[in-house]
Amino acid sequence: MSYYSRLNKSFEGALRLPLTDRSKYVLISDCHRGTGTSYDNFLKNQNLYFAALQHYYQYGYTYIELGDGDELWENRSMEQIIQTHSNVFWLLSLFRQEGRLYMLYGNHDMIKKNNRYTQKNCSTYHCSCEEISFWEKQPLFPNMTFHSGIILENVPSPPMNNEAHLCPPGEDMCGPHDVYLTHGHQSDLFNSTLWRFTRFLVRYFWRPLERFGVLDPTSAAKNYTRKRRAEQRLQHWATKEKHILITGHTHRPSLTEEDKYYYNSGSCVHPRCITCLEIEYKRIRLVKWTLSTRPDMTLYVSRDVLAGPVYLDR
Repeated sequence: MSYYSRLNKSFEGALRLPLTDRSKYVLISDCHRGTGTSYDNFLKNQNLYFAALQHYYQYGYTYIELGDGDELWENRSMEQIIQTHSNVFWLLSLFRQEGRLYMLYGNHDMIKKNNRYTQKNCSTYHCSCEEISFWEKQPLFPNMTFHSGIILENVPSPPMNNEAHLCPPGEDMCGPHDVYLTHGHQSDLFNSTLWRFTRFLVRYFWRPLERFGVLDPTSAAKNYTRKRRAEQRLQHWATKEKHILITGHTHRPSLTEEDKYYYNSGSCVHPRCITCLEIEYKRIRLVKWTLSTRPDMTLYVSRDVLAGPVYLDR
C-alpha cells in the first residue's frame, strides 16, 4: 500500500467535529511522555506543557492530540508513564469529563488503536492530587477511542451584507474547507506498515546507542532527509486532494500563507519550547510556549505567536 493510500485510509469513517465561528481548538502533537528517566524527552518541557494546558482549559479550548502523545516504543508500561506525569493526566481527564478531549495515535503509540489495550491501560489511574488518596483509582479516559484521523467539518459562515462569497480571480482555493487531522506517519513505510519492526529496532538497538550520540535513522524527526521526504509527501497529498491537512510527526512546525493546504503543529520536545496550533474564529495560529525573563530577572511562561492568523474561510 502506498503512502497516498495509507493517508486516504486514515480518514475512512473518520470522526467529524464541527468547525464554526465559535469553535476553539488547540492542536498539540508529539509530546512523547515517558517514564521520567534520562530517555524521557518530555521531561524538560513538562512545566511549559502543563502551563499551556491550564491556559487552554481555562479559556474553553477543545484539546486535540495529534499522536505520539506517549512514548510507547521505548517504554512498555503505560501505567508508569501515567504515574510519572500524573498532574498532566489529571488535567487531561478534566478536558475529557467536559467533552473537550480527542486523541489520535501516531507511530510511537500505535498500540492505542487497540481498544482492548486502551480500556485496560487508559480508563483509570491513581491520582496524586492532595484531596484524593493516591490509592483510590479515578476515571481517566473511560470508553475513549483513539483515532487515526479526525475531520473538522467547516460550517459556512453567513455571508456579510447578504452577498454571496466570491472567489478572487486566480484563486484555486476559497470558501469553507474542512480540516483533516492525522499524525503523518502514514508517509513512511517503516513508521506505518512496518511499525512493529521499527519499534523493535528503537527499543533494543537505537535507544542504547543514543548514549553515544547515534541517532535513529528511521526517525523523521531526527533524520533531515526523511523529514523532508515525509513533508513533501504530506504536502503532495493535501494539494492533490485539495484538503487542509494538519499533522505532527516531523516535529517541524509550519504555518504559512503560501502553503494553502499543509500545516504542522511541531512538537513538545523542542530544546527550549513547545509549539502548537490554535484555531479560533476560523483562524489558525502557530504558537510557541517558552520560559522567558522579565526586566527584574523573574521567570515566567510566555505564549508567543510565531505565525498567523491564517483564515480557514478563504
